[in-house]
Amino acid sequence: MSGSLSCSAADLAVLLGPNATAAADYICGQLSTVNNKFTDVAFAVDNTYLLFSAYLVFSMQLGFAMLCAGSVRAKNTMNIMLTNVLDAAAGGLFYYLFGYAFAFGSPSNGFIGKHNFGLKDFPSASADYSNFLYQWAFAIAAAGITSGSIAERTQFVAYLIYSSFLTGFVYPVVSHWFWSADGWASPFRTDGDLLFSTGAIDFAGSGVVHMVGGIAGLWGALIEGPRLGRFDNGGRAIALRGHSASLVVLGTFLLWFGWYGFNPGSFNKILVTYESGTINGQWSAVGRTAVTTTLAGCTAALTTLFGKRLLSGHWNVTDVCNGLLGGFAAITGGCSVVEPWAAIICGFVAALVLLGCNKLAEKLKYDDPLEAAQLHGGCGAWGLIFTALFAREKYLNQIYGEKPGRPHGLFMGGGGKLLGAQLIQILVITGWVSATMGTLFFILKKMKLLRISAEDEMAGMDMTRHGGFAYMYYDDDESHKAIQLRKVEHRSPSPSGVTTTSV
Repeated sequence: MSGSLSCSAADLAVLLGPNATAAADYICGQLSTVNNKFTDVAFAVDNTYLLFSAYLVFSMQLGFAMLCAGSVRAKNTMNIMLTNVLDAAAGGLFYYLFGYAFAFGSPSNGFIGKHNFGLKDFPSASADYSNFLYQWAFAIAAAGITSGSIAERTQFVAYLIYSSFLTGFVYPVVSHWFWSADGWASPFRTDGDLLFSTGAIDFAGSGVVHMVGGIAGLWGALIEGPRLGRFDNGGRAIALRGHSASLVVLGTFLLWFGWYGFNPGSFNKILVTYESGTINGQWSAVGRTAVTTTLAGCTAALTTLFGKRLLSGHWNVTDVCNGLLGGFAAITGGCSVVEPWAAIICGFVAALVLLGCNKLAEKLKYDDPLEAAQLHGGCGAWGLIFTALFAREKYLNQIYGEKPGRPHGLFMGGGGKLLGAQLIQILVITGWVSATMGTLFFILKKMKLLRISAEDEMAGMDMTRHGGFAYMYYDDDESHKAIQLRKVEHRSPSPSGVTTTSV
Protein backbone atom coordinates (compact mmCIF):
# COMPACT_ATOMS: atom_id res chain seq x y z
CA MET A 1 0.00 0.00 0.00
CA SER A 2 1.23 3.46 -0.84
CA GLY A 3 0.18 5.06 2.45
CA SER A 4 -0.64 4.07 6.01
CA LEU A 5 -2.82 5.33 8.81
CA SER A 6 -1.00 7.38 11.44
CA CYS A 7 -2.10 8.60 14.85
CA SER A 8 -0.53 10.62 17.66
CA ALA A 9 -2.00 10.46 21.19
CA ALA A 10 -0.59 13.93 21.94
CA ASP A 11 -2.39 15.43 18.94
CA LEU A 12 -5.67 13.78 19.87
CA ALA A 13 -5.38 14.86 23.53
CA VAL A 14 -5.45 18.50 22.46
CA LEU A 15 -8.72 17.93 20.63
CA LEU A 16 -10.35 15.82 23.34
CA GLY A 17 -9.38 17.94 26.33
CA PRO A 18 -6.84 17.74 29.18
CA ASN A 19 -8.28 14.55 30.68
CA ALA A 20 -8.55 12.61 27.42
CA THR A 21 -5.08 11.04 27.27
CA ALA A 22 -6.39 7.53 27.89
CA ALA A 23 -9.05 7.93 25.21
CA ALA A 24 -6.46 9.24 22.78
CA ASP A 25 -4.19 6.27 23.48
CA TYR A 26 -7.09 3.90 22.93
CA ILE A 27 -8.13 5.49 19.63
CA CYS A 28 -4.56 5.49 18.34
CA GLY A 29 -4.16 1.86 19.37
CA GLN A 30 -7.25 0.87 17.42
CA LEU A 31 -6.11 2.80 14.35
CA SER A 32 -2.72 1.14 14.56
CA THR A 33 -4.39 -2.27 14.63
CA VAL A 34 -6.49 -1.38 11.59
CA ASN A 35 -3.39 -0.12 9.78
CA ASN A 36 -1.55 -3.38 10.49
CA LYS A 37 -4.49 -5.34 9.12
CA PHE A 38 -4.44 -3.31 5.91
CA THR A 39 -0.70 -3.94 5.61
CA ASP A 40 -1.24 -7.67 6.12
CA VAL A 41 -3.95 -7.71 3.46
CA ALA A 42 -1.67 -5.88 1.01
CA PHE A 43 1.09 -8.47 1.52
CA ALA A 44 -1.41 -11.31 1.15
CA VAL A 45 -2.92 -9.90 -2.05
CA ASP A 46 0.48 -9.28 -3.66
CA ASN A 47 1.85 -12.69 -2.69
CA THR A 48 -1.28 -14.46 -3.90
CA TYR A 49 -1.06 -12.58 -7.19
CA LEU A 50 2.58 -13.56 -7.66
CA LEU A 51 1.95 -17.20 -6.71
CA PHE A 52 -0.94 -17.43 -9.18
CA SER A 53 1.28 -15.91 -11.85
CA ALA A 54 3.98 -18.47 -11.03
CA TYR A 55 1.47 -21.27 -11.49
CA LEU A 56 0.51 -19.86 -14.90
CA VAL A 57 4.14 -19.61 -16.00
CA PHE A 58 4.79 -23.15 -14.80
CA SER A 59 1.81 -24.37 -16.84
CA MET A 60 3.77 -23.22 -19.88
CA GLN A 61 5.98 -26.29 -19.37
CA LEU A 62 3.02 -28.41 -20.39
CA GLY A 63 2.63 -26.15 -23.42
CA PHE A 64 6.30 -26.59 -24.32
CA ALA A 65 5.97 -30.36 -23.93
CA MET A 66 2.93 -30.59 -26.22
CA LEU A 67 4.44 -28.20 -28.77
CA CYS A 68 7.72 -30.11 -28.85
CA ALA A 69 6.02 -33.51 -29.05
CA GLY A 70 3.86 -32.46 -31.97
CA SER A 71 6.78 -30.87 -33.80
CA VAL A 72 9.00 -33.96 -33.85
CA ARG A 73 8.49 -37.29 -35.57
CA ALA A 74 6.55 -39.94 -33.70
CA LYS A 75 9.65 -42.07 -33.12
CA ASN A 76 11.15 -39.38 -30.86
CA THR A 77 8.08 -38.41 -28.84
CA MET A 78 9.03 -40.04 -25.53
CA ASN A 79 12.51 -38.55 -25.72
CA ILE A 80 11.37 -34.96 -26.15
CA MET A 81 8.65 -35.32 -23.50
CA LEU A 82 11.17 -36.67 -21.00
CA THR A 83 13.56 -33.78 -21.64
CA ASN A 84 10.77 -31.31 -20.87
CA VAL A 85 10.04 -33.03 -17.58
CA LEU A 86 13.71 -32.99 -16.63
CA ASP A 87 14.10 -29.33 -17.57
CA ALA A 88 11.70 -28.59 -14.72
CA ALA A 89 13.09 -31.17 -12.30
CA ALA A 90 16.83 -30.55 -12.76
CA GLY A 91 16.20 -26.84 -13.11
CA GLY A 92 14.35 -26.79 -9.80
CA LEU A 93 17.28 -28.22 -7.84
CA PHE A 94 20.01 -26.21 -9.52
CA TYR A 95 18.06 -22.95 -9.36
CA TYR A 96 17.48 -23.60 -5.64
CA LEU A 97 21.13 -24.38 -4.93
CA PHE A 98 22.81 -21.75 -7.11
CA GLY A 99 20.59 -19.98 -9.62
CA TYR A 100 18.51 -17.74 -7.39
CA ALA A 101 21.59 -16.65 -5.45
CA PHE A 102 23.48 -15.76 -8.63
CA ALA A 103 20.46 -13.84 -9.92
CA PHE A 104 19.10 -11.99 -6.90
CA GLY A 105 21.39 -12.68 -3.93
CA SER A 106 21.84 -9.20 -2.51
CA PRO A 107 23.91 -7.23 -1.62
CA SER A 108 26.25 -8.11 -4.46
CA ASN A 109 28.27 -6.65 -7.32
CA GLY A 110 27.05 -5.67 -10.76
CA PHE A 111 28.04 -8.97 -12.39
CA ILE A 112 26.67 -11.74 -10.16
CA GLY A 113 24.75 -12.29 -6.92
CA LYS A 114 26.48 -13.86 -3.93
CA HIS A 115 23.90 -14.53 -1.20
CA ASN A 116 20.94 -16.87 -0.54
CA PHE A 117 22.57 -20.08 -1.85
CA GLY A 118 20.13 -22.85 -1.10
CA LEU A 119 17.74 -20.09 0.05
CA LYS A 120 19.87 -19.42 3.10
CA ASP A 121 18.69 -16.38 5.13
CA PHE A 122 15.44 -16.43 3.18
CA PRO A 123 12.81 -14.95 3.06
CA SER A 124 13.83 -11.34 3.56
CA ALA A 125 12.20 -7.94 3.56
CA SER A 126 12.70 -7.70 -0.21
CA ALA A 127 11.77 -11.24 -1.32
CA ASP A 128 9.55 -14.10 -0.23
CA TYR A 129 9.17 -17.71 -1.36
CA SER A 130 6.71 -16.63 -4.04
CA ASN A 131 9.53 -14.65 -5.68
CA PHE A 132 11.72 -17.75 -5.81
CA LEU A 133 8.96 -19.88 -7.33
CA TYR A 134 8.16 -17.28 -9.96
CA GLN A 135 11.80 -16.83 -10.99
CA TRP A 136 12.35 -20.60 -11.11
CA ALA A 137 9.44 -20.91 -13.56
CA PHE A 138 11.19 -18.36 -15.78
CA ALA A 139 14.52 -20.19 -15.59
CA ILE A 140 13.10 -23.52 -16.73
CA ALA A 141 11.27 -21.75 -19.57
CA ALA A 142 14.66 -20.68 -20.96
CA ALA A 143 15.89 -24.28 -20.76
CA GLY A 144 12.75 -25.53 -22.50
CA ILE A 145 13.38 -23.21 -25.44
CA THR A 146 16.83 -24.69 -25.99
CA SER A 147 15.63 -28.29 -25.95
CA GLY A 148 13.54 -27.70 -29.07
CA SER A 149 16.52 -26.60 -31.15
CA ILE A 150 18.49 -29.79 -30.56
CA ALA A 151 15.60 -32.24 -30.66
CA GLU A 152 15.71 -35.67 -32.35
CA ARG A 153 19.49 -36.14 -32.34
CA THR A 154 20.90 -35.32 -28.88
CA GLN A 155 22.13 -37.73 -26.25
CA PHE A 156 20.10 -37.75 -23.07
CA VAL A 157 23.09 -37.01 -20.84
CA ALA A 158 23.74 -33.84 -22.84
CA TYR A 159 20.24 -32.62 -22.01
CA LEU A 160 20.90 -33.09 -18.31
CA ILE A 161 24.23 -31.28 -18.42
CA TYR A 162 23.16 -28.28 -20.48
CA SER A 163 19.84 -27.83 -18.62
CA SER A 164 21.56 -27.81 -15.23
CA PHE A 165 24.27 -25.41 -16.41
CA LEU A 166 21.80 -23.06 -18.08
CA THR A 167 19.38 -22.80 -15.16
CA GLY A 168 22.06 -22.86 -12.46
CA PHE A 169 24.54 -20.36 -13.92
CA VAL A 170 24.14 -18.93 -17.44
CA TYR A 171 20.57 -17.65 -17.19
CA PRO A 172 20.85 -16.37 -13.57
CA VAL A 173 23.83 -14.18 -14.42
CA VAL A 174 21.89 -12.53 -17.26
CA SER A 175 18.83 -11.98 -15.07
CA HIS A 176 21.10 -10.41 -12.43
CA TRP A 177 22.44 -7.90 -14.96
CA PHE A 178 19.01 -6.66 -16.02
CA TRP A 179 16.55 -7.43 -13.20
CA SER A 180 18.47 -7.25 -9.92
CA ALA A 181 18.76 -3.96 -8.03
CA ASP A 182 22.54 -4.51 -8.14
CA GLY A 183 22.83 -5.40 -11.85
CA TRP A 184 25.14 -3.21 -13.92
CA ALA A 185 22.50 -2.61 -16.63
CA SER A 186 19.39 -2.82 -14.47
CA PRO A 187 16.79 -0.01 -14.47
CA PHE A 188 16.14 -0.88 -10.81
CA ARG A 189 19.54 0.31 -9.57
CA THR A 190 19.17 2.43 -6.45
CA ASP A 191 22.49 4.28 -6.67
CA GLY A 192 21.36 6.29 -9.70
CA ASP A 193 24.21 4.98 -11.88
CA LEU A 194 21.98 3.81 -14.74
CA LEU A 195 23.20 2.65 -18.14
CA PHE A 196 22.61 5.63 -20.50
CA SER A 197 20.60 7.22 -17.67
CA THR A 198 17.87 4.61 -18.10
CA GLY A 199 19.10 1.03 -17.79
CA ALA A 200 18.05 -1.66 -20.24
CA ILE A 201 14.26 -2.12 -20.28
CA ASP A 202 13.32 -5.79 -20.56
CA PHE A 203 10.19 -6.06 -18.47
CA ALA A 204 9.38 -9.76 -18.76
CA GLY A 205 12.31 -11.18 -20.69
CA SER A 206 12.48 -10.79 -24.48
CA GLY A 207 16.24 -10.76 -23.95
CA VAL A 208 16.72 -12.32 -20.51
CA VAL A 209 14.58 -15.40 -21.22
CA HIS A 210 13.92 -15.70 -24.95
CA MET A 211 17.25 -14.57 -26.36
CA VAL A 212 19.14 -16.64 -23.78
CA GLY A 213 17.20 -19.80 -24.65
CA GLY A 214 17.25 -19.10 -28.38
CA ILE A 215 20.98 -18.37 -28.64
CA ALA A 216 21.82 -21.40 -26.51
CA GLY A 217 19.73 -23.52 -28.88
CA LEU A 218 21.41 -21.88 -31.88
CA TRP A 219 24.85 -23.00 -30.72
CA GLY A 220 23.65 -26.47 -29.83
CA ALA A 221 22.09 -27.00 -33.26
CA LEU A 222 25.07 -25.49 -35.10
CA ILE A 223 27.61 -27.66 -33.30
CA GLU A 224 25.52 -30.82 -33.67
CA GLY A 225 24.63 -30.24 -37.30
CA PRO A 226 21.30 -30.93 -39.02
CA ARG A 227 19.24 -34.08 -38.61
CA LEU A 228 19.85 -36.89 -41.06
CA GLY A 229 17.78 -36.34 -44.16
CA ARG A 230 17.07 -32.66 -43.50
CA PHE A 231 19.07 -31.63 -46.57
CA ASP A 232 19.72 -33.72 -49.66
CA ASN A 233 23.07 -34.16 -51.40
CA GLY A 234 22.47 -31.02 -53.42
CA GLY A 235 21.81 -28.97 -50.30
CA ARG A 236 18.07 -28.66 -50.91
CA ALA A 237 15.93 -28.55 -47.78
CA ILE A 238 13.63 -31.50 -47.14
CA ALA A 239 10.78 -31.03 -44.68
CA LEU A 240 10.87 -33.43 -41.72
CA ARG A 241 7.41 -32.62 -40.47
CA GLY A 242 6.22 -33.17 -36.95
CA HIS A 243 3.77 -35.98 -36.44
CA SER A 244 0.87 -34.14 -34.77
CA ALA A 245 -0.54 -30.75 -35.64
CA SER A 246 -3.11 -31.34 -32.91
CA LEU A 247 -0.41 -31.40 -30.22
CA VAL A 248 1.18 -28.28 -31.72
CA VAL A 249 -2.10 -26.37 -31.50
CA LEU A 250 -2.78 -27.64 -27.97
CA GLY A 251 0.70 -26.62 -26.85
CA THR A 252 0.33 -23.20 -28.45
CA PHE A 253 -2.91 -22.47 -26.61
CA LEU A 254 -1.38 -23.62 -23.31
CA LEU A 255 1.56 -21.29 -23.88
CA TRP A 256 -0.81 -18.45 -24.77
CA PHE A 257 -2.67 -19.01 -21.51
CA GLY A 258 0.56 -19.15 -19.51
CA TRP A 259 1.81 -15.92 -21.08
CA TYR A 260 -0.79 -14.06 -19.03
CA GLY A 261 1.27 -15.02 -16.00
CA PHE A 262 4.57 -14.44 -17.78
CA ASN A 263 3.95 -10.82 -18.81
CA PRO A 264 1.34 -9.31 -16.44
CA GLY A 265 2.78 -11.34 -13.56
CA SER A 266 6.16 -9.67 -13.96
CA PHE A 267 4.85 -6.67 -12.05
CA ASN A 268 5.27 -8.94 -8.95
CA LYS A 269 2.70 -6.78 -7.14
CA ILE A 270 -0.78 -5.65 -8.07
CA LEU A 271 -1.85 -3.55 -5.07
CA VAL A 272 0.16 -0.44 -5.95
CA THR A 273 -1.49 2.96 -6.32
CA TYR A 274 -0.30 5.47 -8.90
CA GLU A 275 -2.91 8.14 -8.14
CA SER A 276 -4.84 7.62 -4.90
CA GLY A 277 -8.60 7.46 -5.24
CA THR A 278 -8.57 6.79 -9.00
CA ILE A 279 -8.51 3.77 -11.30
CA ASN A 280 -4.92 4.65 -12.14
CA GLY A 281 -3.06 1.94 -10.29
CA GLN A 282 -0.91 -1.07 -11.03
CA TRP A 283 -4.04 -3.16 -11.47
CA SER A 284 -4.80 -1.09 -14.57
CA ALA A 285 -1.23 -1.49 -15.85
CA VAL A 286 -1.60 -5.26 -15.40
CA GLY A 287 -4.70 -5.20 -17.60
CA ARG A 288 -2.99 -3.06 -20.24
CA THR A 289 -0.06 -5.49 -20.30
CA ALA A 290 -2.42 -8.41 -20.93
CA VAL A 291 -3.99 -6.46 -23.80
CA THR A 292 -0.66 -5.58 -25.46
CA THR A 293 0.42 -9.21 -25.14
CA THR A 294 -2.77 -10.41 -26.80
CA LEU A 295 -2.66 -7.92 -29.68
CA ALA A 296 0.98 -8.64 -30.54
CA GLY A 297 0.39 -12.38 -30.70
CA CYS A 298 -2.82 -12.08 -32.72
CA THR A 299 -1.24 -9.71 -35.24
CA ALA A 300 1.81 -11.93 -35.66
CA ALA A 301 -0.40 -15.00 -36.22
CA LEU A 302 -2.42 -13.33 -38.98
CA THR A 303 0.66 -11.84 -40.62
CA THR A 304 2.32 -15.26 -40.67
CA LEU A 305 -0.84 -16.86 -42.04
CA PHE A 306 -0.97 -14.63 -45.10
CA GLY A 307 2.81 -14.42 -45.44
CA LYS A 308 3.18 -18.19 -45.65
CA ARG A 309 0.22 -18.35 -48.01
CA LEU A 310 2.05 -16.03 -50.40
CA LEU A 311 5.33 -17.91 -50.03
CA SER A 312 4.13 -21.51 -50.14
CA GLY A 313 0.54 -21.44 -51.33
CA HIS A 314 -0.76 -23.17 -48.19
CA TRP A 315 -2.70 -22.19 -45.05
CA ASN A 316 -0.37 -23.89 -42.55
CA VAL A 317 -1.53 -24.17 -38.94
CA THR A 318 1.90 -24.98 -37.47
CA ASP A 319 3.44 -21.92 -39.11
CA VAL A 320 0.64 -19.77 -37.71
CA CYS A 321 1.28 -21.18 -34.22
CA ASN A 322 4.96 -20.30 -34.47
CA GLY A 323 4.09 -16.83 -35.71
CA LEU A 324 1.78 -16.31 -32.75
CA LEU A 325 4.51 -17.33 -30.31
CA GLY A 326 6.99 -15.07 -32.11
CA GLY A 327 4.69 -12.13 -31.46
CA PHE A 328 4.49 -13.04 -27.78
CA ALA A 329 8.27 -13.37 -27.51
CA ALA A 330 8.74 -9.94 -29.08
CA ILE A 331 6.19 -8.02 -26.96
CA THR A 332 7.46 -9.57 -23.71
CA GLY A 333 10.24 -7.00 -23.23
CA GLY A 334 8.07 -3.90 -23.59
CA CYS A 335 4.57 -5.18 -22.85
CA SER A 336 4.08 -2.90 -19.82
CA VAL A 337 5.47 0.35 -21.25
CA VAL A 338 3.84 0.62 -24.69
CA GLU A 339 0.36 1.46 -25.91
CA PRO A 340 -1.92 -1.25 -27.37
CA TRP A 341 -1.68 0.23 -30.88
CA ALA A 342 2.12 -0.13 -30.73
CA ALA A 343 1.76 -3.82 -29.86
CA ILE A 344 0.13 -4.36 -33.27
CA ILE A 345 3.26 -2.97 -34.93
CA CYS A 346 5.38 -5.22 -32.74
CA GLY A 347 3.48 -8.35 -33.77
CA PHE A 348 3.50 -7.45 -37.47
CA VAL A 349 7.27 -6.95 -37.60
CA ALA A 350 7.88 -10.02 -35.39
CA ALA A 351 6.18 -12.21 -37.99
CA LEU A 352 8.36 -10.76 -40.74
CA VAL A 353 11.46 -11.32 -38.58
CA LEU A 354 10.49 -14.95 -38.06
CA LEU A 355 9.82 -15.55 -41.76
CA GLY A 356 13.13 -13.91 -42.66
CA CYS A 357 15.11 -15.88 -40.06
CA ASN A 358 13.58 -19.14 -41.30
CA LYS A 359 14.56 -18.33 -44.89
CA LEU A 360 18.10 -17.50 -43.76
CA ALA A 361 18.32 -20.71 -41.73
CA GLU A 362 17.33 -22.73 -44.79
CA LYS A 363 19.95 -21.00 -46.92
CA LEU A 364 22.64 -21.71 -44.32
CA LYS A 365 21.49 -25.33 -43.88
CA TYR A 366 20.70 -24.72 -40.23
CA ASP A 367 18.27 -27.25 -38.74
CA ASP A 368 16.05 -26.32 -35.78
CA PRO A 369 13.00 -28.63 -35.50
CA LEU A 370 10.96 -26.06 -33.57
CA GLU A 371 12.42 -22.88 -35.10
CA ALA A 372 13.34 -22.00 -31.51
CA ALA A 373 16.46 -19.98 -32.27
CA GLN A 374 14.70 -18.01 -34.98
CA LEU A 375 11.53 -17.51 -32.95
CA HIS A 376 12.94 -16.75 -29.51
CA GLY A 377 16.32 -15.37 -30.50
CA GLY A 378 15.29 -13.32 -33.54
CA CYS A 379 11.91 -12.12 -32.29
CA GLY A 380 13.31 -11.55 -28.79
CA ALA A 381 15.99 -9.23 -30.20
CA TRP A 382 13.37 -7.34 -32.21
CA GLY A 383 11.30 -6.97 -29.02
CA LEU A 384 14.16 -5.15 -27.28
CA ILE A 385 14.57 -2.77 -30.22
CA PHE A 386 10.80 -2.25 -30.40
CA THR A 387 10.77 -1.20 -26.73
CA ALA A 388 13.47 1.38 -27.45
CA LEU A 389 11.29 2.86 -30.18
CA PHE A 390 7.84 2.92 -28.58
CA ALA A 391 8.19 3.01 -24.76
CA ARG A 392 6.14 5.77 -23.12
CA GLU A 393 7.79 7.98 -20.50
CA LYS A 394 4.68 7.93 -18.30
CA TYR A 395 4.63 4.15 -18.08
CA LEU A 396 8.38 3.92 -17.49
CA ASN A 397 8.10 6.34 -14.55
CA GLN A 398 5.20 4.40 -13.05
CA ILE A 399 7.03 1.10 -13.14
CA TYR A 400 10.68 2.03 -12.68
CA GLY A 401 10.29 5.13 -10.51
CA GLU A 402 9.93 8.81 -11.22
CA LYS A 403 12.92 10.27 -13.05
CA PRO A 404 12.70 13.74 -14.63
CA GLY A 405 13.71 13.68 -18.28
CA ARG A 406 13.86 9.88 -18.36
CA PRO A 407 14.96 8.54 -21.76
CA HIS A 408 12.10 6.72 -23.47
CA GLY A 409 11.04 5.56 -26.93
CA LEU A 410 12.79 7.15 -29.88
CA PHE A 411 9.53 7.44 -31.85
CA MET A 412 7.81 8.87 -28.77
CA GLY A 413 10.22 11.80 -28.52
CA GLY A 414 12.54 10.24 -25.95
CA GLY A 415 15.85 10.38 -27.82
CA GLY A 416 18.26 7.57 -28.60
CA LYS A 417 19.66 6.71 -25.17
CA LEU A 418 17.21 3.88 -24.53
CA LEU A 419 17.99 2.44 -27.96
CA GLY A 420 21.69 2.46 -27.04
CA ALA A 421 20.96 0.57 -23.81
CA GLN A 422 18.84 -2.00 -25.66
CA LEU A 423 21.49 -2.61 -28.31
CA ILE A 424 24.08 -3.18 -25.59
CA GLN A 425 21.74 -5.70 -23.99
CA ILE A 426 21.44 -7.60 -27.28
CA LEU A 427 25.23 -7.65 -27.71
CA VAL A 428 26.13 -8.74 -24.19
CA ILE A 429 23.48 -11.48 -24.08
CA THR A 430 24.68 -12.81 -27.42
CA GLY A 431 28.30 -12.71 -26.28
CA TRP A 432 27.72 -14.23 -22.85
CA VAL A 433 25.52 -17.11 -24.01
CA SER A 434 27.80 -17.82 -26.97
CA ALA A 435 30.88 -17.94 -24.73
CA THR A 436 29.28 -20.19 -22.13
CA MET A 437 26.80 -22.45 -23.91
CA GLY A 438 28.75 -22.57 -27.16
CA THR A 439 31.80 -23.73 -25.24
CA LEU A 440 29.76 -26.29 -23.31
CA PHE A 441 28.25 -27.82 -26.46
CA PHE A 442 31.69 -27.91 -28.11
CA ILE A 443 33.18 -29.76 -25.12
CA LEU A 444 30.27 -32.23 -25.11
CA LYS A 445 30.86 -32.90 -28.80
CA LYS A 446 34.57 -33.50 -28.28
CA MET A 447 33.77 -35.90 -25.44
CA LYS A 448 31.28 -37.69 -27.74
CA LEU A 449 28.43 -36.90 -25.34
CA LEU A 450 26.40 -34.66 -27.63
CA ARG A 451 24.98 -36.49 -30.66
CA ILE A 452 23.58 -39.98 -30.93
CA SER A 453 24.75 -42.45 -33.57
CA ALA A 454 23.33 -42.40 -37.08
CA GLU A 455 21.75 -45.82 -36.51
CA ASP A 456 19.94 -44.67 -33.38
CA GLU A 457 18.80 -41.49 -35.08
CA MET A 458 17.31 -43.39 -38.00
CA ALA A 459 15.57 -45.88 -35.74
CA GLY A 460 14.32 -43.19 -33.35
CA MET A 461 15.36 -42.52 -29.79
CA ASP A 462 12.16 -43.83 -28.27
CA MET A 463 13.06 -47.38 -29.26
CA THR A 464 16.85 -47.20 -28.93
CA ARG A 465 17.14 -45.08 -25.78
CA HIS A 466 13.82 -45.20 -23.92
CA GLY A 467 12.58 -48.77 -24.20
CA GLY A 468 9.76 -48.39 -26.69
CA PHE A 469 7.60 -46.09 -28.74
CA ALA A 470 5.20 -43.54 -27.27
CA TYR A 471 2.49 -44.92 -29.56
CA MET A 472 1.47 -48.48 -30.39
CA TYR A 473 2.76 -49.74 -33.72
CA TYR A 474 1.87 -52.96 -35.58
CA ASP A 475 4.12 -52.70 -38.59
CA ASP A 476 5.22 -56.35 -38.42
CA ASP A 477 1.83 -57.91 -37.82
CA GLU A 478 -0.47 -57.88 -40.83
CA SER A 479 -3.50 -58.82 -38.72
CA HIS A 480 -3.35 -55.52 -36.84
CA LYS A 481 -3.09 -53.26 -39.85
CA ALA A 482 -5.88 -50.76 -40.16
CA ILE A 483 -8.35 -51.02 -43.00
CA GLN A 484 -7.69 -48.32 -45.54
CA LEU A 485 -10.73 -46.58 -46.97
CA ARG A 486 -10.46 -45.41 -50.53
CA LYS A 487 -12.48 -42.82 -52.36
CA VAL A 488 -15.85 -44.06 -53.55
CA GLU A 489 -16.18 -43.52 -57.28
CA HIS A 490 -19.69 -43.55 -58.73
CA ARG A 491 -20.12 -45.31 -62.07
CA SER A 492 -22.88 -45.05 -64.60
CA PRO A 493 -25.84 -47.38 -64.08
CA SER A 494 -25.44 -50.90 -65.41
CA PRO A 495 -27.77 -52.17 -68.11
CA SER A 496 -29.88 -53.81 -65.44
CA GLY A 497 -30.45 -50.45 -63.82
CA VAL A 498 -28.32 -51.20 -60.74
CA THR A 499 -25.68 -48.59 -59.83
CA THR A 500 -22.29 -50.07 -58.96
CA THR A 501 -19.47 -48.58 -56.91
CA SER A 502 -15.84 -49.40 -56.35
CA VAL A 503 -14.12 -49.14 -52.97
